Order: sequence, then structure tokens, then C-alpha cells
Amino acid sequence: MRILLTCHFPLTGSGSGAYTLNVAHALAKLGHEVRVIVPENRPPEEYADFGVHPVYFNGCTPDALPFNFPCFTTHPRSAQTFYDLTDDQLSVYEAAFRAAIEQEVSDFAPDVIHSGHAWLQPAYAADYGIPLVVTVHGTDLIGYERIMESGDVRMRVFEDAARKALTSASAIVTISKENDQLVRRLFPGQAGKCHLILNGYNSDVFYPQVLPQREVLGALGIPGEYGHVVSFAGKFAHFKGIDVLLRGAAKFMRDDTVLVLAGDGELFDEMNALAAELGLPNTHFVHNQPHDMLRKLYSIADVSLLTSRREPFGLVVIEAMACGAPVVGSDDGGAVDIITPEVGLLFRSEDPDDLAAKVSDVLDGRATFDRGQVAAYAKDRFSQDRSIVHLVELYRKAIAQV
Repeated sequence: MRILLTCHFPLTGSGSGAYTLNVAHALAKLGHEVRVIVPENRPPEEYADFGVHPVYFNGCTPDALPFNFPCFTTHPRSAQTFYDLTDDQLSVYEAAFRAAIEQEVSDFAPDVIHSGHAWLQPAYAADYGIPLVVTVHGTDLIGYERIMESGDVRMRVFEDAARKALTSASAIVTISKENDQLVRRLFPGQAGKCHLILNGYNSDVFYPQVLPQREVLGALGIPGEYGHVVSFAGKFAHFKGIDVLLRGAAKFMRDDTVLVLAGDGELFDEMNALAAELGLPNTHFVHNQPHDMLRKLYSIADVSLLTSRREPFGLVVIEAMACGAPVVGSDDGGAVDIITPEVGLLFRSEDPDDLAAKVSDVLDGRATFDRGQVAAYAKDRFSQDRSIVHLVELYRKAIAQV
């Protein structure tokens, strides 16, 4: 098959971008032809197994759109939101992505289009007569709810796009039980199209490694060696709950423990300031890191954290577990579908005291985990090689309906 993927964000720096990247690699691995349309504000990475069609933003090329690519909340490389776009910017955005879709429909002739987020791009793609599959990631639903509650007439363009995307789709992919239930509640007329397929991770990238701690930390610019390593990776956005993490860290950190936070976003400086205000020892903010470095960090971490207030899925949870790291995650969102007592612990969302208690249980040995079993659990249940089979089946059914 020839599959055209579209994503509202670059292939790195966001969960939906990583999802699209993983799907592209997995499809290519099975012998399918793949092209991906993505926004970019710098030259994109080239991939040997699939093609990338960038739509450029922020003046990075002579024909680039003169503003940064928009997000639902924030992205490590953009703080522009969809809701802040002017009418002119929205028109330019639509024209650019329609042109990209039209070119790929003409030149690549896809059998199916798979779009990430029930939002603008699948609404555009629906007009080209190609079978459409839409993955709902969660931030799109949060945005849809926000628009419905606000009653802001100007925002109806996004409400209409979300409805058109799901009405036009042959199949809707949901990535967590909560996500699936929310789609069915908000769009009851489309419930019969929903297929719950949990996110998959790339097992060629995330796997356990036995590495010297000092070497990995040194590569991140962190001197010394510690008795315990606690890791976090994610966007520095409000919904990620990094403030909750840091307030919890004020209670679980000790002299022999290092806390490493990997990521960027609009709250990066604010969270650095909060860590300083709390007087947190051995706490290091290392900005966004490539997957190879995250694999190494997870491989030396005693525990990895997901502290989101409302996390649609939490791909970083299974990536960390794939490297053998148990995870302490919040009980609000997708982590509930992933974390079992054998691979981690859940804490009460928004409760730094409960977070600290759960992390301390791990660091002090009251909660123990077999790292090999943690990694095996992730691979057996969440490897992209398993979930891609279900996606390919949906593609075939969508094509057959035409």
C-alpha cells in the first residue's frame, strides 16, 4: 500500500509527532510506501525508509509561512497556538497544507491518508476522495471541549474541522480507554468507527542497555555519580505537571539522588526558577534530547516520572519501561491503562505529597521491580510491531469501503 501520513507537528518534540514517526517506520518495515506531511521551522531530518514533505514556517526558507507552526498548548520549537492565529494566518495555513496534500495525491497517489488529530489537516484531506483514517490524540479533544465551552464564534472553524474530520473518516483510532470514551461522548454519531489501538513505541530505538552511569550523566553535562537517578522527559507545558513534580521532588530528593529533566517549552525558564526557589539539590534541566540519549537515560534511571494533569496516553511511559525503568505516573489519563503494580506505581494527580511517597517507596526499596520484566512487559504489549498490524487492517478496510 501507499500510505500518506499527515501530522500537525514535527516528527520530534511531541507525542503525536513521535506516534507518526513510529507508524511511518513500522509501515516501511512491512514493505509499504510511506510519505509524511509535517510542519517544520528548520530543515527536517531525512529518513531512509520513507519520504518527508515539509511545510515550512517561521521564515526558515524564502517561501516559508511568516509565523511559527501552531500548537494546542506549546511545543519545544513553538509557542504559537491555533487559537492565536489571525484569520489571514489561518487562511495561509490552510492553503499551504492543501497544496501539500494536493501534490502528494497527484504525485504519490496514496491508497489511504492517515491524519493525526481530529483537527484541521484531516478536514482538508477529506476533500480529495482518498480513504481517511484519523487518530485522535487527546489534545484535539481538549481543544474541542474548550471551544464548545467558550462559545467563541471565531473558534468555530476548529469545531467545524474536528466534526468534518471524524464524520469523513472511514475509521477513528483512539489511543487510550479514556480517549476512546471521550470520543464516543463528544461524537456519539461516530462511535461505531472507533478502534482502540494503544500507542506503540519503536523497539529498534528503545531497549535496555547496561551503561556506566557516570558516562551517561557526563554526556548530559552532569558531573559525578549518584546512588539513584530519577528521570523525566516531556514538554514543559502546564498539563505536564512539572510544577507538581518539582514540589514532590522537594520531599523525595536526597544527597545521593540526581533528578534529570529532559525537554523544552514555554515553561522551561519558569520551572528552572521554581527548582531554584525550592532549593532542589542535584536537579538538572538538560533540554530536549534525541531518542538515543533518552534510551541511555532511561537505562540508568531507577525510576522515570509522568506527572501530567491530563495525559491522553503518555508514550514516554512505555519508552522508559522498554529500557527497563519502572514508572511512577499520575492516575489521570492514559497511564492508568499502562502502569500495573509489576512495572510501576500510580500517584494521585496534582498531589506532590503522594508523588513523593511513591518515588520514595522506589528509592528506599519498599517497592521493587525486575527491570527485565518491566522491559518485557513493554515489548510484549506496546511494541509498534504489534500495533501496526491493527492499523494496516484498518487501512485495508477503509480502502475496501470505497
